[in-house]
Amino acid sequence: MSLSGQDTLKCRRTLTVGGKSYDYFSLPDAAKALGDISKLPFSLKVLLENLLRYEDGRTVTVDDVKALVGWLQTKKSDAEIAYRPARVLMQDFTGVPAVVDLAAMRDAIKALGGNPQRINPLSPVDLVIDHSVMVDNYGSASALQKNIDIEFERNGERYQFLRWGQMGFDNFRVVPPGTGICHQVNVEYLAQVVWTGEENGKTLAYPDTLVGTDSHTTMVNGLAVLGWGVGGIEAEAAMLGQPTPMLIPEVVGFKLTGKIPAGCTATD
Repeated sequence: MSLSGQDTLKCRRTLTVGGKSYDYFSLPDAAKALGDISKLPFSLKVLLENLLRYEDGRTVTVDDVKALVGWLQTKKSDAEIAYRPARVLMQDFTGVPAVVDLAAMRDAIKALGGNPQRINPLSPVDLVIDHSVMVDNYGSASALQKNIDIEFERNGERYQFLRWGQMGFDNFRVVPPGTGICHQVNVEYLAQVVWTGEENGKTLAYPDTLVGTDSHTTMVNGLAVLGWGVGGIEAEAAMLGQPTPMLIPEVVGFKLTGKIPAGCTATD
């Protein structure tokens, strides 16, 4: 899947860090054509970079870019844009059907005489196995291991299938049971903040963005990563390289005062 489009506004620039060059899409340079964007909420600036990078005259046009900047006038918009996340986050309940669909597509390609190995997710996918957890044992030092053993016994066939998916498909990783809950793993291990990809012999740097089927996907926003919660069908479409259509979102700001009490977590 291509990582960038036409660059009609001529805002693609090169940054050298540690002796290596990275291309990126510059918002200050885009502002020369779009007007002042300094007061855009940070989340919309990330979306703006996304539109600038994928502007192709078809799924994303310069008018779409201008519509996003136009949000500043009324702080709301009825314009629809196409969002392409850098990655997809799934939990096991939504991930299993996705792998089934990929397997079915491979069977169909093989039946038509094609190469089934060509069927792979186009966007990187992380599947976290955590929605099968049941607490059968508690209150002892061995409780965790006992619960994991029981979980593997209950879900053995499903886990074998997911492991096959991880071994068989490119761009597809499985985080095994007992590692942590989905949004915790996303925040602490999967989020990269800045992604890089190779395109036409150049390295392109761009913000970490994702769609996720876990209800706490948006917690990653606290790391300045744009996370958007979606259903399984939308996540699978993103996995297959399709843009996610959405209205330019409303953005609500709030201010927290005081101190977090002892024992309070980010989830609270």
